Amino acid sequence: MKSVRKVTWLIPLAIFFVSAQMADASEFDNSDTTNPPRLPGQAFPDENVLDSQFRKSVRIPDLITYSYHRNPSIRSATEAWRMTVEQYRITTSYPDPQIMFTYFPEPIQTRLGPQDWNASISQMIPFPGKLFKAGEIVRTDAHIARLNLDKTVRDITVAILESFHELRYIREARRIADQNVKLLDQLRKMGETAYAQDRALFLDVVKAQSQSAQLRYDALLLEELEQTETTRLNGLLNREPDAGFGPLEKPPIRPLAHTLAEIYQIAEAGQEEIRMAHAVIEKTHAKMDMAMYQNLPDFKLGIFYASIGEPDVSSPPQDVGQDAFGLQFGVTLPLWSDKKEGRLLLAKAEVDKAKAVKAERIIKTRTSIRNIFFRLRNARRLISLYKDEMLPQAANAMEMAETWSREGEGSFSDFVETESVFYNFQLSLARATADYGKYLVRLEQLAGRSLTEKTEFPEENNRGKGEK
Repeated sequence: MKSVRKVTWLIPLAIFFVSAQMADASEFDNSDTTNPPRLPGQAFPDENVLDSQFRKSVRIPDLITYSYHRNPSIRSATEAWRMTVEQYRITTSYPDPQIMFTYFPEPIQTRLGPQDWNASISQMIPFPGKLFKAGEIVRTDAHIARLNLDKTVRDITVAILESFHELRYIREARRIADQNVKLLDQLRKMGETAYAQDRALFLDVVKAQSQSAQLRYDALLLEELEQTETTRLNGLLNREPDAGFGPLEKPPIRPLAHTLAEIYQIAEAGQEEIRMAHAVIEKTHAKMDMAMYQNLPDFKLGIFYASIGEPDVSSPPQDVGQDAFGLQFGVTLPLWSDKKEGRLLLAKAEVDKAKAVKAERIIKTRTSIRNIFFRLRNARRLISLYKDEMLPQAANAMEMAETWSREGEGSFSDFVETESVFYNFQLSLARATADYGKYLVRLEQLAGRSLTEKTEFPEENNRGKGEK
């Protein structure tokens, strides 16, 4: 009978603990923080299939999808987000109950008999609302980690696009250099023939030979640059350093669909860093509320049980050997005013700091946007300048110089010089085209979204609040 009594008093307390844990888990299952982020690419083809496809042709969507599934930085950010999700379960749970067992080698004598041993079980219960507020802080951490995952995917995507545009420029420059090497070889032979016939100066021949040698050096340099950029792109994709790429698709030159003032507003509402800074402000407000809860008492409930043996007396009392049973209740006493005031002032300082960090981030973002916006527009002007004016004029000048050289009205050196100008203009057009693509992705990185499609943009921080 005594053993049954020892067990039955544990049942209500165990049910209470289990129900509390189930309530916490249920609340977490309904949390928006468990929803996985939208990820690029619905299906991931076999690795060998994509590698083989990259050797035939390279498309930007395939590169981005491949990098999402292979890049270690993205995997690291994903696991960091999952860590904060699991931290919610830990933070919102009750502290582990405590069991104490005491055995007396020399039993304490009581009126009812010697006390052989005693045991107690206790549970610390935080002040109502404290665990919820602690969970709110972790929810904000999970939201920040999710934004950091989006930021990591964005940064890797931008790095891939920049490398793609740079690699395409290098290949275009190599093609231009190879064409001009062949042209200069023909000019050099023409110059040597004209010099043999006293129709050209020796200096003209030397100039053609030196320009041909310079172009060959440029081609060699571009070949090594292509290998270097290929290794960089493979690193972003987590491929072998020397894995090859086939022809790169030609991306269109997409014009901006928003004004500079609109880009400022879009960035303040959509850039991940600004949204993270805003989430940190929300976290500090929750920490300030938590500081107030920490100044409130916590409670402790427990059950005590003592085993009483049979006394060695001649006339024992009627209730001899009856075990002792009791309930325990405790409460913390937050008496120290300096400690309580320090918590509140610390939380307030964190709020002010978070607001200042967000304001600083907005200022830096606006400055960077203005700088890149200028560079983007300048690259667009250079494309139009070289494509519509400079290159056609240089081509006409080269034809006229060739005609005059053959008819003896111009020098062979003028022909070589116009060819050099035409070559440099071709390179400048390719460089401006690549720069436009790189500056566009950098501007979209700062804005947090595409800027080539005219769509409505939300007010500041509405996007962040809606996803919380």
